[in-house]
Amino acid sequence: MTQVHAEANEPFESLLKRFNKKVQADRVLSEARRRRFFEKPSVIRKRKKAAKLRKSRKQSAKDRERS
Repeated sequence: MTQVHAEANEPFESLLKRFNKKVQADRVLSEARRRRFFEKPSVIRKRKKAAKLRKSRKQSAKDRERS
């Protein structure tokens, strides 16, 4: 549970801004979106494999660019 404590004479906007930053840092919303619908284990594996492939392609493109 993400909590933010208000300091003395702190405006609500500032408190809300700190709370939003903390929620994003804790990745609460992204986790909730990810778990919104059930994903079969095969789909999870396929998604992770695609991400790995994208990352390796990006890295190899950077390596070629440096040379």
